[in-house]
Amino acid sequence: MAETIDELTVTWTEDGIDTVKELDKIVLSKGAWSTIIYRYQDYNRAKEEYGPDKYTIRRYQKRNGVYRQQSKFNISSKAQAEGIIEALQTWIKDD
Repeated sequence: MAETIDELTVTWTEDGIDTVKELDKIVLSKGAWSTIIYRYQDYNRAKEEYGPDKYTIRRYQKRNGVYRQQSKFNISSKAQAEGIIEALQTWIKDD
């Protein structure tokens, strides 16, 4: 279990291979409730290569000194990410 924001990751290793490889992360908020957006790639065992970039937003709660994931939203494609960006930019301009 992670005790600090820096220790939080989406990297997942099986049989010595990072089946989920974290490429980057940006901390959107810190505190008892923290939000992080990650850029990552999944490993395709059949092709022996990593797939396209994907994105996930994770929400963590720190309780008893450790962070626990409470929720997540996976952005599965570049097109979906661009759609989210466009929607947010539209709403922000309206404020």
